Amino acid sequence: MRLRYNFRLYPTAGQRQALARAFGCARTVFNDGLRARQEAHDNGLPYISDGDLSKTVITQAKATPERSWLGEAASRA
Repeated sequence: MRLRYNFRLYPTAGQRQALARAFGCARTVFNDGLRARQEAHDNGLPYISDGDLSKTVITQAKATPERSWLGEAASRA
């Protein structure tokens, strides 16, 4: 027998802002990683490993002025 539970959350204004920041960072990092792998594939380069991709789209991106806001969100998002 399978049970299912539904939950509804009502975050406060501060929690909504933190969630939006975390989801925005996750979406941006995912899109950057997807773009990097697609460009590598289109150019005939080898598959980019997860570790190299993480260094490129997260660690190195935080050092740039246009992506410095990635450091504001939780690292596990």
